[in-house]
Amino acid sequence: MLGRIINNIKGDKYVWYIVAALSAISLLLVYSSTRSLAYKNEHGNTEYYLVRHGFMLGFGLFITYIVHQIDHRYFSRIAQMMLILSVPLLLYTKFFGVRINDASRWVRIPVIGLTFQSSDFAKLALIMYTSRMLSKKQGVIKDIKEVTLHIMLPILMICGLIMFDNFSSAGILFATCIVVLFIGRVSTKFILAIVGSGLVMVTLIVAFSWFVIKDHGRADIWIQRIENWRHPDFNSDEFYQQKQAYIAIAKGGLFRIAPGKSTQCNFLPDAFSDFIYSTLIEEYGLCGGAFVLFLYLFFMYRLIILVKNSPRAFGALMAVGLGVSMVLQAVIHMGVNVHLLPNTGITLPFISWGGTSIWFNAFAIGIILSVSRHVDERSAQKVKPRAAALEEVEA
Repeated sequence: MLGRIINNIKGDKYVWYIVAALSAISLLLVYSSTRSLAYKNEHGNTEYYLVRHGFMLGFGLFITYIVHQIDHRYFSRIAQMMLILSVPLLLYTKFFGVRINDASRWVRIPVIGLTFQSSDFAKLALIMYTSRMLSKKQGVIKDIKEVTLHIMLPILMICGLIMFDNFSSAGILFATCIVVLFIGRVSTKFILAIVGSGLVMVTLIVAFSWFVIKDHGRADIWIQRIENWRHPDFNSDEFYQQKQAYIAIAKGGLFRIAPGKSTQCNFLPDAFSDFIYSTLIEEYGLCGGAFVLFLYLFFMYRLIILVKNSPRAFGALMAVGLGVSMVLQAVIHMGVNVHLLPNTGITLPFISWGGTSIWFNAFAIGIILSVSRHVDERSAQKVKPRAAALEEVEA
């Protein structure tokens, strides 16, 4: 059975290696950063969070395997339905979702009790839909009416709805869509118009939240994070989290092999999620941190090769959009941990502790591998006739 599954694994083998490496690193880091928490909350069972996270990762890999067997062109058909469903889902999350840390980002699934971020679903839907529209509208890509109605408005609407309670995710999704538009040969002036419209949208949403909804909390949090980044005060409570991250990075030094030896995770809030990269550096040094950065950049390199070899615009655009979104999120997470960027509260894909977010990322990887599998099969079909022709000539 296992051998049959392995034989059916298709697509870019390097992407599979990268996902496997990130998953292995994730298990090590989540275990070391949650042992004390598990001992305290789960009556001494230090492996509780490790087992739970291992199940999430294992099921995520299963999702990747199943999705990569599906023809990626099928996702073009469901992209519109997913986008339409995203709008009421995001509105429901805003007003009735699970509220954690002054942000309503999660929806609880009845019966099983799991929560998921509706922005993760909307991200998949928007990238798939944008890729579909760009591939279908290549003949009228210079028409401002077509671009505005079928591409620009959905991007602004979905990103605007996400931004209410998840500014960082909305920014990453918006930047990803801009990259997809650029690769999809949309005119530079249209892209600049979309960027300008996005800035206007941000201003209007902030004003609406401030004066109409009277929700000053989120705006105050954004301002406070930017101020802590621009003017760090090591003695203030607001800078406590970043201060502990600094100490963790300093303990790691340049090179260290100390799996499970993190002590700063006992003081660093969210050491297993928002600041897991600091835990990584504490245990494996800057070289370990650089290795993980290399894995994400190598993943981006494999995406570039995939785009160059893909014969269809939809598959290429969808793969690069989903991949850029994950890589951009990873780079921002690392930048926050080393204080190059303000705190955003985003996790490190495939490494941070997470529930359904891992499954959404696994689904995205499955789509990318499905596109890669299609490219490989198409290349093999071209090689066979050539080989047969050479045999006839030799005969």
